[in-house]
Amino acid sequence: MDATSLLLGLVTGALLATAVTLAAVALLRRRAPQPDGLEPVHESLDHLHRLLAGIERDRATAHGELREQVGTVGQTSALLRRETAALVTALRTPHVRGRWGEVQLRRLVEVAGLLEHCDFVEQPSAVNDQGTGVRPDLVVTLADGKQVVVDAKVPFAGWIEAVQATDDVVRRQRVAEHARQLRAHVEALAGRRYPTAFDSAAPFTVLFVPSDGFLTTALEAEPALLEHAFTRDVVIATPSTLLALLRTVAHSWRTERLAREAASVLEVGRLLHARLGTLSGHLTRLGSALGAAVGRFNDTVGSYETSVLGAARRFDDLGVSATPVPEPGPVSAEVRPLRPPVGEQPAGDLRYG
Repeated sequence: MDATSLLLGLVTGALLATAVTLAAVALLRRRAPQPDGLEPVHESLDHLHRLLAGIERDRATAHGELREQVGTVGQTSALLRRETAALVTALRTPHVRGRWGEVQLRRLVEVAGLLEHCDFVEQPSAVNDQGTGVRPDLVVTLADGKQVVVDAKVPFAGWIEAVQATDDVVRRQRVAEHARQLRAHVEALAGRRYPTAFDSAAPFTVLFVPSDGFLTTALEAEPALLEHAFTRDVVIATPSTLLALLRTVAHSWRTERLAREAASVLEVGRLLHARLGTLSGHLTRLGSALGAAVGRFNDTVGSYETSVLGAARRFDDLGVSATPVPEPGPVSAEVRPLRPPVGEQPAGDLRYG
């Protein structure tokens, strides 16, 4: 902001000095008898004065706008500092940190596509093998019935102090303290023996760290922290790694549901196939019965023609009846038998005539 104002001032000063010099020269020449050829110089000076006045107005306007923007930035920075301080103060409170971790965990589960009370349960109460009541933040159920216990209560007061530290030595001390706090929480989590409190639980507990930066900072001071947690049956997971785990669980559930639905479809297909075989048998017997009925009808018509119509025609010859007796004709329709399509063989229990 100061450099811009200085530059504008220097340019304006140079232009003003040029204008004053040209004005002085013009005044001296006006005192001496001069021809009218100096009129273009006067017009140029007037144009220069107008140009300088416009530049000054623009400079004043730009300076005012810049001052207003700087004031707005200052107010925003002050508000941001207050909000950041309030957030840091809130995160120093243990129950607020725990609630934030629970919210992060819930959001990850929703993004992974798991369903509550079907694929996972939040904060279930149970008793471990030592008779102590435990209450993890989340228990995820796998497709094979196994369960994975997740805990999201992680201390990171040391990490906040490390971020706020301005001295490099103090920062390293706070980072080391953060690593010690995380290691101590791993030990406390291993002592709760979550897997023994739930049937078919996996032999480890997932320690959810709400931010990747928390784990990265701790590993700067203690690179062997992950290996130590593994030896204590604790798996430290950040949002990225836990999301991959939960998506794998969700995919296994979808695969299991598809397998169950495929088995149901196969069972329905078998039942439909059996019923189609039964229906085919009924159609075959019905066709045979219809063919036999046609033959019986034709036999009856033949007997009717030879035995009855001969006597009835004598009534017609004697003029007793007004109209002759109609003569029924034989039925020549054939019943179409069931046959397999060309090039195919009968399948299953289907019967073709």
